[in-house]
Amino acid sequence: MLNGVKRDIPKNLPRFISSDDFLNKSRRLIEKKKKQSKTVFFNSYDEVFDKLKIKDKQTLSFHHHLRNGDKVIQDVSKIIKKLGLKDLHFAPSSIFPSYTNMIDLIFNGNITNIHTNYLNGEVAKIISEGKLKGKLVMNTHGGRARAIESGDLGIDVAFIACPTVDKFGNGTGAIGKNACGTLGYCISDLEYAKKVVLVTDNLVGKLDSYQLNGEYVDGVLVVDSIGEAKGIVSGTTEITKDPVGLKIAKDCSSLLYELDLIKNNFSMQTGAGKTSLAVVNYVKDIMKKQNIIGEFASGGITKSYVDMLEEGLFKKLYDVQCFDLDAVKSFRKNKNHIAMSASEYGNPFVKNSIANKLDFVILGATEIDIDFNVNVTTDSIGYIIGGSGGHADIAKGAKVTIIISPLIKSRIPIIKEKVNTITTPGEDIDILITERGIAINPKRKDLIEKLKTTKIKIYDIKELLEKTHNLTGVPSKIKVSDDIIGYVEYRDGTYIDVLREVHNDYIR
Repeated sequence: MLNGVKRDIPKNLPRFISSDDFLNKSRRLIEKKKKQSKTVFFNSYDEVFDKLKIKDKQTLSFHHHLRNGDKVIQDVSKIIKKLGLKDLHFAPSSIFPSYTNMIDLIFNGNITNIHTNYLNGEVAKIISEGKLKGKLVMNTHGGRARAIESGDLGIDVAFIACPTVDKFGNGTGAIGKNACGTLGYCISDLEYAKKVVLVTDNLVGKLDSYQLNGEYVDGVLVVDSIGEAKGIVSGTTEITKDPVGLKIAKDCSSLLYELDLIKNNFSMQTGAGKTSLAVVNYVKDIMKKQNIIGEFASGGITKSYVDMLEEGLFKKLYDVQCFDLDAVKSFRKNKNHIAMSASEYGNPFVKNSIANKLDFVILGATEIDIDFNVNVTTDSIGYIIGGSGGHADIAKGAKVTIIISPLIKSRIPIIKEKVNTITTPGEDIDILITERGIAINPKRKDLIEKLKTTKIKIYDIKELLEKTHNLTGVPSKIKVSDDIIGYVEYRDGTYIDVLREVHNDYIR
């Protein structure tokens, strides 16, 4: 449970906090789910909806491993519109800009409630402007797994895009014309949804190895295309060439070294942004110079980590989602590139989760405030532009959590008196590194003490805020709406913030 978050949360807000017997409860649900009959093969989406009796007010789930290349959620949305189903609850693990068919469904009331971990694009915009008739809940990757496995988020039908499926209903993302690598975010859906449909464009006789167990699959639909695997590369995986980003990355690697975090058998995770990849590159240089071999790197895996695995700098990669096609190829051929589920990754009630084994993590921020609360969910006006994903999961689990960011982004200060939206609470954040200085959360007296004998200068975060205001001036405050459109859910099920409607007349 959280102690440090102070937010004006409505008193009547429901709390979906799993009980102490989470593991026993989840085991009962999973045993109940295992099917006994042979997997059914459907001929069309229409037949799926007919045979599974999909109706109004049900909860449908999807995963996002194909990211902007996903076609399954688009095709299912078309059928829902054709059938005129109403008041559906959508629970995709993330929503990307390409999921445009959801837009009409939201306007028409076909979809009225949404659970997701990340939200971007036009769907995010219309929800921010209050077009969703019900409510949006933004949870974390680990929190979503917890919610599904505890029964807090019940799923009627899970549609799982799967690059290759065999005649026994087993599935893998390692091979196929749209191979996307690991399928970690849909494992909870597979094992706990009332009904599971694998949608594939590559049916084979028998798979020698697979990540999705056919024991939990109710039906398979073979289609012409589940999407385009190249769509998983939604952004660049190149190391930054920007001097500001490079300085931040260099300072970060120096700090890690001074804190003795880069040593034999260490573990780490970073994001896939340009500056984060620069940090990885500097860490790699240190490892080579000092003959250091790390235990593992984790998360969404990119070519940078694949190269380090192949060079013997890490013993293993734990991968919940491949971020580029080099990672997909590595997962297919390298036995030390290991798939993990979202639950194994970040479920707060899984004691040995990978998140809890991390020595340090490098994360980004849209905003950070003087209490070290971080926002990666909304922009400075309040529009939804992202979400936690694994941010809050690994921030809590890692021994040291570092935020890296320029002090100013698009002429807007990153440090605020109070962030617009709390995605990750300040009690889980340890260090902020900017190009103009480093701040350490006062609660980490151990880190502050360790750096006293080094040349690294540490600032109070309020000093960095003052530096920013000297450069940009004090930003005008944006008027906040009273209309709540959704909630930010912490990984344990506690709601820690609200999402408010953006009114055009509030924007200056």
